[in-house]
Amino acid sequence: MADVAISPRRRREIIDALRRGTVPQQGLDIMAVGLGRFEAAIDDELDAVKHGAAQFKAVRGEYGSGKTFFSRWLTERAKKKNFVTAEIQISETETPLYKLEKVYRRVVENLSTPTVSSGAFSDVIDGWLYVLGQDVQLAGRPDAADLEIRTDELLEKRLASVSKEAPAFAMALRAYRQMSASSKNAEADALLAWLGGQPHVSASARRSAGVRGELDHFGALGFLQGLLTVLRDSDYAGLVLVLDEVETLQRMRSDVREKSLNALRQLMDEVDSGRFPGLYLLMTGTPAFYDGHQGVQRLAPLAQRLQTDFGTDARFDNPRATQIRLHGFTPDSLVELGSRVRDIYAAGTAAGERIHAVVGDAYIADLAAAVAGELGGRTGVAPRVFLKKLVADVLDRVDQFPDFDPREHYELTLGASELTDVEREAQTRGDLRAALSVDDVDLGF
Repeated sequence: MADVAISPRRRREIIDALRRGTVPQQGLDIMAVGLGRFEAAIDDELDAVKHGAAQFKAVRGEYGSGKTFFSRWLTERAKKKNFVTAEIQISETETPLYKLEKVYRRVVENLSTPTVSSGAFSDVIDGWLYVLGQDVQLAGRPDAADLEIRTDELLEKRLASVSKEAPAFAMALRAYRQMSASSKNAEADALLAWLGGQPHVSASARRSAGVRGELDHFGALGFLQGLLTVLRDSDYAGLVLVLDEVETLQRMRSDVREKSLNALRQLMDEVDSGRFPGLYLLMTGTPAFYDGHQGVQRLAPLAQRLQTDFGTDARFDNPRATQIRLHGFTPDSLVELGSRVRDIYAAGTAAGERIHAVVGDAYIADLAAAVAGELGGRTGVAPRVFLKKLVADVLDRVDQFPDFDPREHYELTLGASELTDVEREAQTRGDLRAALSVDDVDLGF
């Protein structure tokens, strides 16, 4: 029985997410199977970013190889080092990559600190202003009037580098502080929304800060720079930004795809130039995105920056490389993952001993093989469905019904409605191969 000393809340969040068929937001270190080879390199990179460097990392893997799992494992690891994180999904309508103002807005909306799971932007800004005031008071004992002046001076000093490229960020931040101090909450909230890249902020609120219009593509880079400055001065280690599902660019119109790839190249160049100290930028994509003609290869400068040699034995992949690959689950690693989930589940219920007796490793191996078999033998596609079935159909029932035996009372079924497009495709191909087996071929005799 594995040692799963985790809090009841964390255990519940893990189990609830798996029951829904989604990747848990927390607790992934306990479930991290096969990621040990990346730990040292990732920790070294995070430590470098914490001390003022910037890092770009690309992750490649087929569907089911664990890209989302890896990115959330990394962000959870980063939070333990006091990083702030944000994860966004790239899409043509909601978050087009070529419109960096929308990317920045989603970053702010999904901002997460070690203590706040989402929407932490206001906490970050208010925390920074508090630290600013404390630093002024530690430098002396100013009276109320002098405190305002010296706080403004310190604010300008700390945002000096940002003001050169995004003066509106510093102006709005100063006005937000003044509105908050004057208890003008509506105006303060409007300016905070504008700082977060939200559109349609009232003209009167913008006039109070001396700023105009809405955030655009180029201004977003300056605002990101401002956010990183605020995080650094608030004693956070930096920002880990995950761009997930970047492979969706392949399905967009050609003009949108070209502009998005160029925006990605621009981001990489800005990271390399040192413009964003404290930023760890991670993106995920499929091999087809990195190697195919509808993806990275359409833009030669981007392809050159991401080029990584994967021709050697996978055992010797370099985890320090700009692009790393995930190998997906094997039958053995899938069973190991299922056993860990069983142990986590059992540790939080009075029926734990019975769960271990009824849902042993042998049964988990049989269930994993059955799910993979239903999906055309593609073990790499199986983890999501396998864990959902294990939790919702097996462990929940063993926990609630003392006479339930999965070998006797449960038969695996996979309905098309519960599968993703890739899982349905795998199932269809498996059915087709079964239908075209030698015994079923009509030879015309």
